[in-house]
Amino acid sequence: MAGLTRRDTFLSGTAALIGSATLPVIGARAADLDVPTADVKSPGFKAEPGATLRVLRPAKFVDPDETLFRANTKKFTDQTGIPVRVDFVGWEDMRPQTAVAANTGAGPDIIVGFGSDPQIYANKLIPMNDLANYLGAKYGGWHQLAQIYSCRWGTKDWLAIPMGGSGAASVYRVSWLKEAGYDSIPNDHAGFLAMATKLRKNNHPIGFALGHAVGDGNGFADWLLWSFGASLTDEKGKVSLDSKETIAALNYAKELYPQMIEGTLSWGDPSNNKAFAAGDVSLTFNGVSIYYVAKNSSDPKLQAIAADTNHQIPPLGLAKKSPSSSLVVNAMAFKHTKYPNACKEYLRFMMEAPQYAPWLAGCLGYWSNSLKAYGKMAFWDADPKLKPYVDSMDTPYYDSYKGPISAASSAVAANYTLVDMFASVATGNATPEAAVKQAARQAARYLKG
Repeated sequence: MAGLTRRDTFLSGTAALIGSATLPVIGARAADLDVPTADVKSPGFKAEPGATLRVLRPAKFVDPDETLFRANTKKFTDQTGIPVRVDFVGWEDMRPQTAVAANTGAGPDIIVGFGSDPQIYANKLIPMNDLANYLGAKYGGWHQLAQIYSCRWGTKDWLAIPMGGSGAASVYRVSWLKEAGYDSIPNDHAGFLAMATKLRKNNHPIGFALGHAVGDGNGFADWLLWSFGASLTDEKGKVSLDSKETIAALNYAKELYPQMIEGTLSWGDPSNNKAFAAGDVSLTFNGVSIYYVAKNSSDPKLQAIAADTNHQIPPLGLAKKSPSSSLVVNAMAFKHTKYPNACKEYLRFMMEAPQYAPWLAGCLGYWSNSLKAYGKMAFWDADPKLKPYVDSMDTPYYDSYKGPISAASSAVAANYTLVDMFASVATGNATPEAAVKQAARQAARYLKG
């Protein structure tokens, strides 16, 4: 998923679960932050005299995100003398503010926006080929999802610098799976369904959102679609939803639904967090937050849940790579800035190992790395339960897969086209054939618009 389809309302949604709890910064040793690099000459961006910068980016979800981002920015100012103002705004406000800046040609010099934004504002952005190619050469190359979102569609021309992505994994209770006879989650559809059936029989149902949950509802629908080899569009952008693969996914959803806890049709984004923390479900898809909030809680019950929690990439089904995506944060420098070189030098500085490695480690796996070399840092091994998040951006799946990314393609997720399709069949309110045709018509209307 792109845009805001992974964690748009996560900030407010998980507040009910987190309360006043915060996530601690990893006390990583210097060795934990070592990054393998190649000897590559820096582009040597020479900042314009008198440069000042304003940066707009999404508000923190984990405290270290903002704390370390601000510390790195201060370090940049101390070393260069360039004042930088960073504004952290609510996630729901990011896209409207980005649109205003792009359309008026005024405002922040750099906006750290979401996945598909560079495609929407491509003609208003400063090209980033020199910086992106330098970083890729030095740090082992870019993950696939970074290139999909940050390069002009169908080219190798970089429009933005992808700073990271927030992915999802299977979050599950270890002891309850063992009771059902499993040491890990099966990767095939039949095995996954059999496991879910046994868990339900043991009064430990699974739980996935089938309601209008911006992140979790769309994420579950996308997993169903992609794990069966189906797609919203073909490579040319034509709606390809009405297929035998989608029909198979719909029939599977109908079988899986009775094994889920009741009420998932009305689940919002915080619902699976609450259900897991309450011990009501044995398995869901989510980011790292459920585990870390529980682990660092003062409540012994939540600590016990954390000890009994593990993560695994979502079941592959028929896919060759994890059939899920990440919410990518993309740093864009707009043409209206007076200081393009200063913008690039700031982004280079923020992505270099002395700054990026502590920020990544401090975010505890909530943001995963866009550059491959950062996945080899030892901190990922400090807690093996983080490992499924390290390659969240190593995926070919994205909003509007397999076709071009556009503002119109994001409307399909925003209007819950796929979620409603799966929910109608799972509950028996529509046949797979009727549901897929309706969803295909609706998707075609958005894409034509």
